[in-house]
Amino acid sequence: IGDGLVAQIPALLISVAAGLVVARVGHGQDIGTQMSSQLFASPQALYITAGIISLMGLIPGMPNLAFLILGAATAGLGWRLQKLAEEKQAAPEAAAAAERAAAATDSSEASWDDLMPVDVVALEVGYRLIPLVDKNQEGDLLKRIKAIRKKFAQDVGFLPPAVHIRDNLELRPSMYRILLKGVPVGEGEVFVNQLLAINPGRVSMQLQGQPTTDPAFGLPAVWIDQSQRDAAQAAGYTVVDASTVVATHMSHLLQTSAAQLLGRNEVQQLLDHFGKSTPKVVEDLTPKLLPLATVQRVLQNLLEEGVHIRDMRTVLETLLDEGARTQSAIDLTAAVRVALGRAIVQALSGGAGDLNVQVLDSRLEQLLTQAQASVGPDQIGIEPMLAETLTQQIGEAASRQEAAGQNPVLLLPDALRLPLAKLLKRSVPRLRVLSHSEIPESRTIRVASVVGAKS
Repeated sequence: IGDGLVAQIPALLISVAAGLVVARVGHGQDIGTQMSSQLFASPQALYITAGIISLMGLIPGMPNLAFLILGAATAGLGWRLQKLAEEKQAAPEAAAAAERAAAATDSSEASWDDLMPVDVVALEVGYRLIPLVDKNQEGDLLKRIKAIRKKFAQDVGFLPPAVHIRDNLELRPSMYRILLKGVPVGEGEVFVNQLLAINPGRVSMQLQGQPTTDPAFGLPAVWIDQSQRDAAQAAGYTVVDASTVVATHMSHLLQTSAAQLLGRNEVQQLLDHFGKSTPKVVEDLTPKLLPLATVQRVLQNLLEEGVHIRDMRTVLETLLDEGARTQSAIDLTAAVRVALGRAIVQALSGGAGDLNVQVLDSRLEQLLTQAQASVGPDQIGIEPMLAETLTQQIGEAASRQEAAGQNPVLLLPDALRLPLAKLLKRSVPRLRVLSHSEIPESRTIRVASVVGAKS
């Protein structure tokens, strides 16, 4: 056996040497450098070698001490190479981290990219209301909001801006908030798995649940379980789910804020859309005759007093007729209101019935006309006590009209319509103020009450 090993070992060494020589062809390093770099490139290989040598040192009859010392030295060399490799790997990572920190420092500087535009209309919801706006959880609020925008466009006359929806962890879990140009204009609290039973004023029984008020119109209501739906409807309640509550509230706020939603961009889009069917009217109106800002102001004036602008043909043709005479948005608005008088009265009276109105006493009317003539077309100079008394009496008359199932309407001379409409807007927002010129000749007027008359 010994002779055989002695004969084979030189052949093995020669084969290994030949393999090393062949393997180093094409490299510019000497064989010693290549061998050392390859043999000590992997710490795992040294660990395996150290294990094998240590096992050989445990075999009886072998030079145990020599093998164990050699195995320990090989393991120590592998550990040292591993540490060096980790340090080399950590250096680029540290450099990359430093670069990222430097980039973060640079990006912290203010720039125009940090200036985010304010959403015109936004809806913020608490985390418990996320299922209402999540399609994956069968939330239907997004579909309802699309329907609201479509109906708004059909009723009012222009397409409102898109509604941006986001969650807000600062809100209570079941609370929502509606914002207009970044300012909250309405909020409420709804419960996903419950129903809101609204009392329209003629219910036959009281329900067990959490009392509240309808966020859209302020009517008394109560949150009930879904199992009480049939009993609530039988008792005369209007029963709606959480999505309907939010959607109704948003629809109401969009209707009352229509003038603020009509920006310069919406006016231009409205004119472009109308110009497809009647391009000559739009071409002759703006910017040849009236600037876009004046057209926008007229449309906003109409919307502020609840006059819809669906009949854009009449609006634009009236502006064409009157624009050559005046550039005043106040005068142009008055002319458009007269042209839209039939539609305004139709919306207030419904059908072809009589228009029930309240009017001013002749002496009070004369006094207000003299006070208005001394200040301006859209203002009226009267004493605060008289203004308070007038507002109170008109508000009481409006309440009587509403109790009789009528829309509250105040009929005035043309010169008094605008200043009194501004005076009464905050105190009696539900009141509609009309002038004599806006009433079509075919309509019959019925005086429901006379404000200021002595009893």
